[in-house]
Amino acid sequence: MTNGLRIAFSHRYKECPGVAIIQAKPNFSDYTPEEKQQIKAAEKIYYPTPFYVDLFMTMRKAIFPGRETYVYSGDKIKQTTLFDFLQIPHPRTRVYFGQQKKRILKDFPLPFIAKIPRGSSMGCGVFLIRNDEELRRYLVRSPVAYIQEYLPLDRDLRVILINHQVILSYWKVAPRGEFRNNLAQGASIRFNGIPDEALAFAVQVTRMCNFEDVGLDLCHTPDKGWMVLEANMNYGLQGLKEKGLDIRMVLKELLIQGKI
Repeated sequence: MTNGLRIAFSHRYKECPGVAIIQAKPNFSDYTPEEKQQIKAAEKIYYPTPFYVDLFMTMRKAIFPGRETYVYSGDKIKQTTLFDFLQIPHPRTRVYFGQQKKRILKDFPLPFIAKIPRGSSMGCGVFLIRNDEELRRYLVRSPVAYIQEYLPLDRDLRVILINHQVILSYWKVAPRGEFRNNLAQGASIRFNGIPDEALAFAVQVTRMCNFEDVGLDLCHTPDKGWMVLEANMNYGLQGLKEKGLDIRMVLKELLIQGKI
């Protein structure tokens, strides 16, 4: 294809020259004949959405970001499996199906972290398990148990990368008495003192996993070094805004430079 037509299913691309914005609709039949023709003729499609990423891959369309963005988005189990397979440092984690309270307590000393493995965000599905009763309540809530070693961290590092290029990095510092470092749980942002080795590690992770648009959460411990906590494909924009960055202008510049 040489027509050069590019479309996007995200308003983040509204400032990008030469990119037509099409609203994502859950039913392809809802598109007008003109919109369908645009989609069929497009040389490249940005943010194909979970609805259509597989369709566009079947049509052999060039898409950005790639399918991995949608396969691993919001699924901690798949992410952990990927990190383990690629031998990417990650806190010790195990998944349990069914009621395996005794097995969990045998495998992990208290306290440990339990998470809702799919669909949770902003720290709402993360629990610090300190005793049997807290574990029991968690298992009632989540039949599939995602258990992770507890690391006494007062911060973790968010690195936003687009096409393996660092766009922004910042510490998320937990408030006093809070074990979660999520901004939605009251964490504050710090832009200073970010090691170059952490950013190099983040770039390496995105290349190994083929994550093309992601907010990686990293942590560091003296004995284990840098580790990936999780990958956020639907990352928040608060850090960008506090730094005075507009994601639409960031994408515009990347597109003009031919990097996306």
